[in-house]
Amino acid sequence: MRSSVVTSGIVAALVGFGGTLTLIVAAAQALGATPGQITSGVIGLCLSMAATSAWLGWRHRMPIITAWTTPGAALIAASHGLTIEPAVGAFIVAGALILVTAAVKPLGALVQRLPVAIAAAMLAGVLFRFCTGVFAAGQTDPLLVLPLVLLFLVARRISPFGAVLAVLVLGIALAFILGRVGPLPDGVPWPTVELIVPHFDLQAMIGVGIPLYIVTMASQNLPGLAVLQAAGYKPPAPSILASTAIASLITAPIGSLTSNLAAITASICTGPDTHPDPAKRWLATPFYALSYVVLAGFGAGAVALIAALPRELVATFAGLALLGPLVNALASAMGDVAKRFPAVLTLAVTASGLSLFGLGSAFWGLAAGLTALGIEHAGRRA
Repeated sequence: MRSSVVTSGIVAALVGFGGTLTLIVAAAQALGATPGQITSGVIGLCLSMAATSAWLGWRHRMPIITAWTTPGAALIAASHGLTIEPAVGAFIVAGALILVTAAVKPLGALVQRLPVAIAAAMLAGVLFRFCTGVFAAGQTDPLLVLPLVLLFLVARRISPFGAVLAVLVLGIALAFILGRVGPLPDGVPWPTVELIVPHFDLQAMIGVGIPLYIVTMASQNLPGLAVLQAAGYKPPAPSILASTAIASLITAPIGSLTSNLAAITASICTGPDTHPDPAKRWLATPFYALSYVVLAGFGAGAVALIAALPRELVATFAGLALLGPLVNALASAMGDVAKRFPAVLTLAVTASGLSLFGLGSAFWGLAAGLTALGIEHAGRRA
């Protein structure tokens, strides 16, 4: 046992929790969730990360860590007219589809055949509005936002992982100094869990549940498997997908978003900095899991603090945290010249916020891109 094993697990948990918690809260607020329901969802996510990471790491002796779907949270936050009950139904649909993917090999193969450029362009369209929201917030409150943008640009040269946390800490401090923080609750709120009865609305299941499934698979699970493979491991994909899907189905009724394999933060625990011996790097997963158990206890307090922060600051946190995923999504979307036009069309439709027949822009962007791609392929054959 090395101290680096302990610190890697703890740092990965802190980066994953602190870097994107504001986006989870923003997504829940967009659904009209109550503070109690938001807290419940955060606690469920933390416990899901703890249980799945501890089980998968011990079972397979690999540094397998899980996370919540950050792009999925952006997708939910960008959905118009969606409320918490249909959203929970969509979470259950996405979790069920992932479980079926784990059990049915042809479906998993079909998902892997989905054009990367189109899936990445849909993700980029969802993320684009959040990233531009930083500068809209800067126009509203430049004294608060612009120093944080500058700090982020400087800090990311030192540590891309630490840059978002640095912005989070300084941003909260600056909000207090400038008097932008709203009223805080008396004392530390107790962590509570609330049951939310799901509503299986067909439009929400098609317009949100299916895009959530695709985004989670394409931008989290598949890259997460690639990170483990790049580190020299042979990840057990069916076991990972089944474990995270079951956890998602269990926690969805308390307001939790989909759980999945970590992609970005996974690299903190998979490299030689964690342990020179690849066979011992899995020892970081118990400390990662324990960290999330502790963070679950602070979930109510963290949600209360974020709710008291000014909207401009929350928009800045979310937008800066998603710049990295946006860069990666754009690179994947534009990398294949033959698919570049359908990818740009997908991005444009998704970013437009189009909503027709109760279906959101992510669905229509995906449909438009696949249609354009199919027409181009038919034209070449002719």
